[in-house]
Amino acid sequence: MARPKQRTPELRDRVLEVAITTLGEEGIARFTTRRVAERAGTSVPAVYELFTDKAGLVRAMFFEGFRLLGAELAKIPETDDALGDLERLAPVFRLFCRAYPRLAQVMFSRPFADFEPGPDDLAAGGAVRDIFVGRIRRCIDKGILGGDAVDNAHVLLALAQGLAVQEAGRWLGTPTEIERRWKVGVRSVLDGFGLAPPAG
Repeated sequence: MARPKQRTPELRDRVLEVAITTLGEEGIARFTTRRVAERAGTSVPAVYELFTDKAGLVRAMFFEGFRLLGAELAKIPETDDALGDLERLAPVFRLFCRAYPRLAQVMFSRPFADFEPGPDDLAAGGAVRDIFVGRIRRCIDKGILGGDAVDNAHVLLALAQGLAVQEAGRWLGTPTEIERRWKVGVRSVLDGFGLAPPAG
């Protein structure tokens, strides 16, 4: 009688979830496939069979991070307030980076020497950027903002990433100052996009 297959999609999902948890709890320096295998209740060969190597596991976390972030951003409904809909993206991005600070490092920096995202990998962020582009384009179409939607999306995402890094490094000050500086940053960037003056 054949043995049941051990390297199942369910095991892959569990290992990936455990890997993200391990990264968050134990940090980048202590992150190893052996530690992930131990915590997932499986073997290192099983992890390698599922992900090829450590770089493959990190790549899977990279993609999963963008999937999770995209899913959170997609939950923000579109309303008649196009500018408000756009502004609501930044706090969701911020909360994701606060909830998964080390996963955000994997997504937006290069903490692992054995994983250097290529063009296909970097395309994983396209869905997240597209959400920003879509919200910005609505504002441009309504005459609220000016400029190019794709350029603006890159700039707004760069601001959000920078502020998230600063907040994680405790450079943004007290909780009150942090809240104020996020608002100042987002508002200043939107002003730079050619925000129309209020009616009246």
